[in-house]
Amino acid sequence: MRRLGPEETSGLTILVVCLAVVVPVPFVAEPDRMLVPLAVWVLLALAWLAATVVVVLRPPRTRAAYAGLAAQALLTAALVITVPGIGWLPILLVFGAALSTYVGPTRVVVAVIVANTLALLVAFLLAPGDARPFEIVLSLGLYLLLQVASAAVSVALQREQRMRTELTVAHAELAAAAVLGEEATRASERLRISRELHDLIGHQLTVLTLELESAAHLPPERAAEHVERARTVARELLGDVRATVGELRRRAPDLREALAAVASAVPSPRVEVDVAEDVVADEEQTAALVRVTQEVVTNAVRHAEMATVLRIEVAADDDGALTLVARDDGLGSEPVRIGHGLAGIVERAEALGGGATFDASAGFTVRARLAARAAS
Repeated sequence: MRRLGPEETSGLTILVVCLAVVVPVPFVAEPDRMLVPLAVWVLLALAWLAATVVVVLRPPRTRAAYAGLAAQALLTAALVITVPGIGWLPILLVFGAALSTYVGPTRVVVAVIVANTLALLVAFLLAPGDARPFEIVLSLGLYLLLQVASAAVSVALQREQRMRTELTVAHAELAAAAVLGEEATRASERLRISRELHDLIGHQLTVLTLELESAAHLPPERAAEHVERARTVARELLGDVRATVGELRRRAPDLREALAAVASAVPSPRVEVDVAEDVVADEEQTAALVRVTQEVVTNAVRHAEMATVLRIEVAADDDGALTLVARDDGLGSEPVRIGHGLAGIVERAEALGGGATFDASAGFTVRARLAARAAS
């Protein structure tokens, strides 16, 4: 069973509290004091519930979320106005103001608060009894302050969440930079050693081979058999040196440790890394896969709605090509919009003879393929 994310939990908590406000009304409201029949009010309450669910579960700043918020605000006003004698029912207006901060910018929040205040004014005017203007103004001011305070608290919580998100992204980027920085240092050292081996030992062995070649053309009485064996040994040693140099140039850091270091920097969503046993990546491929993993993790932290798990798998095809597949369990958001991060994944994969595809039909899936490298 999928664990609820923090945004889902907070939204459902608001929904539960609002239900606790709405459900008792049909049992305590006097029918003669309701402006509509009880059955109509219940239908309004059910429609309000559906609109609130849409606002809670849909991604912010989308048409569905805006439509849900507009319907929710109108239905909340209808619920409050049609039962003007219920003192706790205006609490729904306060929760509506808080909920609007998750949907749109400040102007949307202000519009909701103004609409809620006007609806509350109508409810006070329609309430039974002779309410004094001072009491109405005082009550309106109190609920206005409550709406503004709840919206301000919600905005502060969202700002804190954004800061945590950016901090998590920074940790992931720092971890990737640290892995690649360490590898760059090792690569530089390997290159220095390989050059020294080639310039010193390799050069000496090459000279030795040439000298022995010259000696092979001398008269046979000069121990040609021993010279031939020495020439063979020299060539073998030179081959060994070249093989060592090539191995030093190709050797890459452990891919599992490198990807795990990037994954460990992200507390949420949980990142699971699985690298197949037969995967062998050289230096360039490892650097590319680390950067792709960083982009995938960053994308999940910033954009994966309600994602709790991101699984990254790296496998090798029969032809030696490497494939990275990353899937999260968040909400889909088709069509896929290619931003700078996803474009970077495509560019890195294509630079190594492969490509990348994306799928947002269920969660978000990234598939990047790196072509097989020719043996050196």
